[in-house]
Amino acid sequence: MSLVEKVLAQASRTPSAVAMVAGDGAELTYGELRRRVLSVRHGLRENGLRPGDGVLFSVRPSPESLVLAIAVVAAGGCVIFADPGAGPELFTARMRLARPRWSAAESVLYAASRLAPVRAYARRRGLLLPNLSALDVARHVYTGRWLPGVPPGALALHRLLTTSSAEPDAVTDPDAPAAVIFTSGTTARPRAVVHTGASLSAALGLLRERVPLGPGDVVHTDQLMLGLPTLASGARWSLPPLTGSAAVFAEHLRQRRATHTYCVPVRLAEVLDAAGCPLPPSLRHILLGSAPAPAGVLRRAVAAAPHAQVLSVYAMTEMLPVAIATAADKIAHAEGGDPGDLLGAPLPGVRVSLAADGELLLAGPNRSPGYLGEPPSPWLPTGDLARLDAAGRLVLLGRKKDMLIRGSFNLYPGLYEPALAALPGVAEAVYVGVPDPEHGDERVVLAVVADDPATAAALPARLRRELPAIVDHDALPDDIVLLSRLPRSGRGHKVDRAALRDLVTPGPVHR
Repeated sequence: MSLVEKVLAQASRTPSAVAMVAGDGAELTYGELRRRVLSVRHGLRENGLRPGDGVLFSVRPSPESLVLAIAVVAAGGCVIFADPGAGPELFTARMRLARPRWSAAESVLYAASRLAPVRAYARRRGLLLPNLSALDVARHVYTGRWLPGVPPGALALHRLLTTSSAEPDAVTDPDAPAAVIFTSGTTARPRAVVHTGASLSAALGLLRERVPLGPGDVVHTDQLMLGLPTLASGARWSLPPLTGSAAVFAEHLRQRRATHTYCVPVRLAEVLDAAGCPLPPSLRHILLGSAPAPAGVLRRAVAAAPHAQVLSVYAMTEMLPVAIATAADKIAHAEGGDPGDLLGAPLPGVRVSLAADGELLLAGPNRSPGYLGEPPSPWLPTGDLARLDAAGRLVLLGRKKDMLIRGSFNLYPGLYEPALAALPGVAEAVYVGVPDPEHGDERVVLAVVADDPATAAALPARLRRELPAIVDHDALPDDIVLLSRLPRSGRGHKVDRAALRDLVTPGPVHR
């Protein structure tokens, strides 16, 4: 069964159970979830959505956005996740690659991207939006109430919910694309991961085997990749508010009697700070991922929830999950003086190989078939340097090509530096990460050398204005440092990134 079919089958078995709790506390039962998905699926089909159609998806996490996403895949479509806040130029480049036939967005986003006063307000707040209404697509769908700026003829989600909830007339093709996720890239070379129903189903099956889920469990997270196996297992998915603080997150863990939660390490540190006391005894599993979990954060989590199993998940957009390690094992590894970060044993079905330079290569049924518009490869190069210990566990030794990690975003400097160095007034541009040992996140610094000393002083401020239209917003630097020259080493006079990191760590010159 595909992932969508598993969710719908579970909804049939437990129609009266609560499937989701929204950020505002509103509940949705499994029976109503199934009815809504089938209604929207039928409405999309009736209005011309064909199997294989790509649907640009610009809707924030909520029960209604989940209904729409599942309905698109149930109708044979493919959900394309491409953040419109990445900037008009990068967004346009991504659309040229993805070529969506439909667009689904919140009405407020259509209004903000089309109406001049709203666009000006968003620009003043640093948000550059493309004109979604001008997209060359067959149909538009909007969520929320109608607002000026919604394209004429756009389908309202609330009306699709009132159409017939006919049973699917055919099963979905498990090998057809189900999701396209843009991960990084520049205007010249955007990049997106393609997942099929089969690869997603295999990934979520692996997670459920390692982290038991079932009726009665409550999973508090905004992460789709944990929320979907929650629904496939009959558990309750609890969503935090879109703009909720760490204190609200901690309070919801208690109020909703959460049994499972997922955080990036820096977010968990914030939640622990806000909680100011032990986490609720209902918690049985705390999952950490998207960035290395420092021993300090792990120790705090274990102390705050001694009744819970604290797990660190090694995964990537292209393949999730790969390995899972307990906090106890990771702390013991770190305290034992062994080099590297313990990732854990590869999960069943995950195949591992190490390249000649030590780069970790992966394969398995949960791996994405490839990148959009690129030829497939038998192995997934991770960009990580790793080894296998005597127990067959993966140990991370470093990051190839100086990949930086910010929250859940992997920043590859080589994808951005050429484009930045090509900007007027810029002679050289190099990204470097300054690690935060307490939270495990990295502060991203962009070091630049001006090509004209006479205009150098104005360069950082100009880059602040121009960069949002050039690179992913998650790749925008925290600090911009102006240098007269970059440190170099070796016979090839390559940039010495370690020396550069030391140079910028004491404090940036420009912010």
